Amino acid sequence: MGDQSSTRTVAAPPPDDLLPTCDPEPLFSNLNQAAGILAAVSGGPDSIAMMHLLARWGSERRPFLLVATVNHGLRPEAAGEAAFVAREAEALGLSHRTLVWTGDKPATGLQDAAREARYRLLVHLAREAGASHLITAHTLDDQAETILMRLARGSGLRGLKGMRRELDRDGIVHARPLLDWPKARLVDLCRQSGWAFVSDPSNADERFARARWRRLMPLLAAEGLTADRLALLAGRAARADEALEIKAHQALKAAEPVAGEGELSFRAACLAGEPFEIGLRILEQALGLIGLESSRLQRLEACLERLRAAIPAGRGLRLTIGGAVLHLDRAGRLRLRPEPPRSRGR
Repeated sequence: MGDQSSTRTVAAPPPDDLLPTCDPEPLFSNLNQAAGILAAVSGGPDSIAMMHLLARWGSERRPFLLVATVNHGLRPEAAGEAAFVAREAEALGLSHRTLVWTGDKPATGLQDAAREARYRLLVHLAREAGASHLITAHTLDDQAETILMRLARGSGLRGLKGMRRELDRDGIVHARPLLDWPKARLVDLCRQSGWAFVSDPSNADERFARARWRRLMPLLAAEGLTADRLALLAGRAARADEALEIKAHQALKAAEPVAGEGELSFRAACLAGEPFEIGLRILEQALGLIGLESSRLQRLEACLERLRAAIPAGRGLRLTIGGAVLHLDRAGRLRLRPEPPRSRGR
């Protein structure tokens, strides 16, 4: 079979000799009220360990639990790896589905496109199966790599929060219960428990940015920039971000907002009177209130700079950003509405 060379099985004591030290209940306690759980399992040590721990936790309460593997169609071994996960899941008494990313693959931005396709397929399956939660096996190492990549892109405070433990994906709760666990601990758990897993060579392919950062992690750790320290940074950034969001919400509420027919208007003085970072968040929240996602930080900053110059001068201004039209009138009121669809043929 095509995936034999990437599958590793290590003889070990029976799993029950080790598993009492890895009580799954604290890991999954916030899933107790889930209507159903879809676990994304690629076959790597992180997700294989998560699947075994889920099966053990589920034996206590047995929520509706479905395992899914996404075959991105990017490597010849992928189909065999999905079949391997299916066998492992079925041996644990768990149902399994394989999802396939079909269609043309982009020449650039392949990993981002694969990620978007993966979550689109998983969310669709979760909804189809009646699962309220999707869980993935992101680890402390994944969190550290994410923060480093965002630092390199010049991310703002929100990006430095790293990956969230829970977020909404089109009505499905995406949870990451292993975000505090180092990858090495999960690899050790698999080896000591005799759980087979697969090794994806693309994880070390330095054509991809994440793999390059992964290679640098030991060097950074030697200088004190460990995964734990980066996770500490993420936690502090999240705390500061929450405080700023609350302050921005209060400022927008005080600016006499008026909503109607997919539009929003408010007194724009708050954008000039509040600190710049609060002004950015007021704009983001206002965009969200008309159903639009925030634009890139750099574009949002440029937009706010123009507004802050126009507001004290009493000048009118019209801008477009993130699918929205912003109109500042001479009375100092800012109106936001979705940009109208472009006419065909233009």
